[in-house]
Amino acid sequence: MKQILIVQSSPRGSESASRTLAGKVGARLKAQYPGASVVERDLVRDKVPHLDEAILRAMATRDPVEAETLKDALYLSDQLTEELLASDLLVIASPMWNFGIPSSLKAWIDHVVRAGKTFNYAGAGVEGLVKGKKAVLVLASGGVFSEGPWKPWDTVEPYLRQILGFIGIDDVQTVRAEGMNIPSLAIYAVPNGEKAVETLAI
Repeated sequence: MKQILIVQSSPRGSESASRTLAGKVGARLKAQYPGASVVERDLVRDKVPHLDEAILRAMATRDPVEAETLKDALYLSDQLTEELLASDLLVIASPMWNFGIPSSLKAWIDHVVRAGKTFNYAGAGVEGLVKGKKAVLVLASGGVFSEGPWKPWDTVEPYLRQILGFIGIDDVQTVRAEGMNIPSLAIYAVPNGEKAVETLAI
């Protein structure tokens, strides 16, 4: 294990359950892999812009002259993509907002899911290029979405697993703090998540 990338997306600081659990995951990984470099990409502190016309043109162009003209537009996207490609393990920490992920995390995804960089079109299909890596999803939600009647409303875990699989990461585990807005469950949400951190196969 040479490099671990931790992506944080909650703006709630120390009150964030996903940040708390991601901190536990990070502490375990640092103890387990003392020689690994840990890169933390905080999407609240270091804001990642949503894709605009210049970035999209720079990503799509096949003209070397235009590519040179637009290279500055891809500087951050290239940096984020190289961070991901250089990492052996990816930790994504996210709250559930309106049954989905924060737009800051979607912006990060849009910067790193790139044709020719993290996936290639191959014949009639797609080949993920981010292979041989593991990922841990650290998710927090006000309700319970891992089971029960609200499970079909969870678009967070299925989407993140799908997009990671698309780029070649299919070894994905999930840790949850759920029921944060249900008084009878809230007190157990983070402790249960912390117990789950200890069982991760990392």
